[in-house]
Amino acid sequence: MGITKNIAVLPGDGIGSEVTDQAVKVLNAIAERFGHSFNYTHGLIGAVAIDETGNPFPDETEKVCKEADAILFGAIGNPKYDNDPSAKVRPEQGLLKMRKNLGLFANIRPITTYDQLADISPLKNEIIKGVDFVVFRELTSGIYFGEPRGRSEDGNTAFDTCLYKAEEIERVTKLAFEAAQKRSKRLTLVDKANVLATSRLWREKVTAMASNYPDVTLDFMFVDNAAMKIIQNPTHFDVVVTENMFGDIITDEASVLSGSLGMLPSASIGTGVSLYEPIHGSYPQVAGQGKANPVAAILSAAMLLNHSFGLLKESKLIEQAVKKSISAGVCTEDLKPSKIHSTTEVGEFIVNKIKEAVVV
Repeated sequence: MGITKNIAVLPGDGIGSEVTDQAVKVLNAIAERFGHSFNYTHGLIGAVAIDETGNPFPDETEKVCKEADAILFGAIGNPKYDNDPSAKVRPEQGLLKMRKNLGLFANIRPITTYDQLADISPLKNEIIKGVDFVVFRELTSGIYFGEPRGRSEDGNTAFDTCLYKAEEIERVTKLAFEAAQKRSKRLTLVDKANVLATSRLWREKVTAMASNYPDVTLDFMFVDNAAMKIIQNPTHFDVVVTENMFGDIITDEASVLSGSLGMLPSASIGTGVSLYEPIHGSYPQVAGQGKANPVAAILSAAMLLNHSFGLLKESKLIEQAVKKSISAGVCTEDLKPSKIHSTTEVGEFIVNKIKEAVVV
């Protein structure tokens, strides 16, 4: 029996609208195959929202998000703001405000490699073969949100504050332990406890929680060592949990293992509605040219179906269709196929594979 759900669609800036359009087409194909009904409401965010309303996360968009069952998000960023350090209002402020106001405290980023794409990774095939780990990044605290912050009156000194509370650490760590129980039962805390007081609090609280998950092996790694390990031996990791800035950096580093930022999805979950987005940025250099890889956005839609709607079979069908597109070489130029396909052509191929698939 089909379900009816409301999805907020926030395409954002640059290539955001192009890749999100393909993800929506895939969701519609799933709805048609399984008798579901997905209702979409669009909202403005980022530079397009600033241009139209002066606010990078307008109240109307926040209302749309809070009334939805899940959020499909594209990307934000525009050179006219990115390249202007004096800009008072910036697209990124909308992203941070959205995370905070919607209580999106955990970002989940699966890192997976595909054998067919091994040759486009900057690392050797034997290093990236079989990579499959997931990073849980705390999303609404740490140095990105800490107060006070600012500049001295003479402009020659700047300061930021990194702040963490025990409950902020515990809620994202709980999700990471639970994920580890369903995977290979290994959890790594990435921190900088030899230097930072906040990291020492992380290590203390995560260690205390470990007794509740006796089937999970917990280990610790300083962030600089973890950054090296991701390159030297990425199969070492199963589930990683870390604070906001460290998570931001190491997940972008890990994204190159697959050969392209355009391959990796993510989920941001919390106290209410959850948000799903590709990890790539707005990539304004190719916006409107049909060159953007829609796979990360499409796989984000698959995560949406699984995590928010509990539709595992439907989610797996999307993942299988994506693998078929890679095997067939129906890929955008970033994956260096023998024949380059456009954003729309990749999306349509995946949609057709969903329509053709035998569903048991």
